[in-house]
Amino acid sequence: MRQGLVPKKVFFTSGVGRHREMLESFEMALRDAGIEKFNLVTVSSILPPDCEIVQKSEGLPSLYPGEIVFTVMSRNSSNEPSRRIAASIGCAIPKDPVKNFGYLSEHHSYGETEQYAGMYAEKLAENMLFTWTKEKPGKTMNISKTAEVDDEGNWTTVISAAVFIL
Repeated sequence: MRQGLVPKKVFFTSGVGRHREMLESFEMALRDAGIEKFNLVTVSSILPPDCEIVQKSEGLPSLYPGEIVFTVMSRNSSNEPSRRIAASIGCAIPKDPVKNFGYLSEHHSYGETEQYAGMYAEKLAENMLFTWTKEKPGKTMNISKTAEVDDEGNWTTVISAAVFIL
């Protein structure tokens, strides 16, 4: 059976960046998350079967600067003073994660707390898994980042990401 590019590991990270330019605020968020050195390719929301969730500190050394790296990423930016922005990734892990795939969800919003945005993303992933399997997940989790735009209206970007390791 052909498996192609199926990730063996995944780690979660998030970051915030601020700059007068929108693109540079995104770069600063990538740096804060520790994933600025890679050519990131966003993919949709499947957590492969038998994909081990590892800590960022374990996953990052497995990647090489300039490497093409697949990620599920949530991103939000604003330059509206005092605007709160959020970016979250939810994860629903099936009861048998060795045999079955799970779901990852992206949620980006305005005005929500980090906790609320994270729980919302987690619930999205749980619902996506349930509509496919008709079973509740074995475990759910999320990673979120929120920030408030400064009074000067500098661009602020938040990201949350599930980063795959092949």
